[in-house]
Amino acid sequence: MQYWLMKSEPETFSIEDLRNALKQSTFWDGVRNYQARNHMRSMQVGDLVLFYHSSCKVPGVVGLAEVVSEAHPDKTAFDPKSPYYDPKSTKDNPRWHAVDIQFKEAFPETLSLTALKQEPALSSMKVVQKGQRLSVQPVTPDEFKKVLKLARRPGSGKKS
Repeated sequence: MQYWLMKSEPETFSIEDLRNALKQSTFWDGVRNYQARNHMRSMQVGDLVLFYHSSCKVPGVVGLAEVVSEAHPDKTAFDPKSPYYDPKSTKDNPRWHAVDIQFKEAFPETLSLTALKQEPALSSMKVVQKGQRLSVQPVTPDEFKKVLKLARRPGSGKKS
């Protein structure tokens, strides 16, 4: 099993949107960074995902999801009406891939980026590194366990 962190702007797609989606799952589309795409290509059914809200007042980990499909072509790349359209991506030779994820849990409060940075055990976690902006990133098993422990503890979000 592998662990991941996936970022989404809550105004675009939030943990609540995932919870309220049909079958509580969604097609994770629109990733247009090759490294993030390659991470999604490595995902396997059953991998767990820390759902992270970015570009908001309190960015941080807000919930947990599970990968429920292996990577497959991102159909938005083929649609000229989509903001994610890529004319160089074809059905015969797709450039972009996506996975489906399913809601598992919403945390009682956001485990903020500030709180993550204050935790010494998470000092090597990619999301806390300066300049790390990837929307899909790997998380080590120890980091994943620590984040879950912090996120499930009431009052651990340290809003700021």
